[in-house]
Amino acid sequence: MKWKTLLLVIPLLLVLLYSFTFVPHKVFNIDPNNILKIHIVDGNTGERFDITSEEEIHTITTNLNEVTFKKGKLSAGYMGYRFATTIYDKNGDVLKELIINSSDTIRYKGFFYTATDKTLEYEYIDNLVEKYVSKQ
Repeated sequence: MKWKTLLLVIPLLLVLLYSFTFVPHKVFNIDPNNILKIHIVDGNTGERFDITSEEEIHTITTNLNEVTFKKGKLSAGYMGYRFATTIYDKNGDVLKELIINSSDTIRYKGFFYTATDKTLEYEYIDNLVEKYVSKQ
């Protein structure tokens, strides 16, 4: 009798735990002081550049930390992106990889996430693209 109960309860608990990942929550907890650079690839132009300014890093990471996201559908199989973003820590190791698609949508760890309370610094990053690309 105990085995039958366990075989029923365990899958039910797993489904329940998985469903909690779809509750809106803060996805990022990045310490801006631990960031060496943010590498961005503009999916519209193919331009690549590194953000190394402490002020710009702080603006982007603080914004990512403050936004509450709701997990959506799987992002596997979707092509195209706007800003492929890789955040490196002070040791030069990859800390986070995500794609910023719009002011309210990212792709992260195989899923789409939608901002529920604030917008992303999308226009700010777009302006940085122009700033950094014109320097090259």
